[in-house]
Amino acid sequence: MTSLAEVIRNHITYDAWATGRLLDAVDELSPDQLSHDFGTADKSIKGTLIHLFRSSRLWLRRIEEGTPTTPFNVPEDEDWPTLRPKWATVQQKWKAWADGLSEDDAVRILEYTDLKGNPWAQPIWQVALHVVNHGSHHRGQVSGFVRASGTTPPPLDFIAFMRQQNK
Repeated sequence: MTSLAEVIRNHITYDAWATGRLLDAVDELSPDQLSHDFGTADKSIKGTLIHLFRSSRLWLRRIEEGTPTTPFNVPEDEDWPTLRPKWATVQQKWKAWADGLSEDDAVRILEYTDLKGNPWAQPIWQVALHVVNHGSHHRGQVSGFVRASGTTPPPLDFIAFMRQQNK
């Protein structure tokens, strides 16, 4: 039977795989396609991806620090050419964290404060799976935006990732 820590490791690895595939597809788009307003909360492909990056970084900082002192919105994140290397660094940190995760760590309660100042306490496994689920939601949005921009996005499904891993 697969352990909870192993499930989290697989999902964190999947999250980086799916994001990397989508970023590869997005790299082929023009600046106009990246900034086209689709009328969603984060407006564009670029805006949605920046939100996703910031969220992933914030949750990692919460796991590492509890309540991070660094702001969520850092203007430098909006510099598209530098976002991908920064994202790779965050993903490497997530992977290193997951690689060291034990079963006890997975069920440990994380206490943190959300962006509105509300205190919360949840098991680490819930937080980690939330990060992956949140990423899937926004990658799905961006995938649709990429298709609406005239390009076929790559498959991003978890099962496609697992099939590739099991070859």
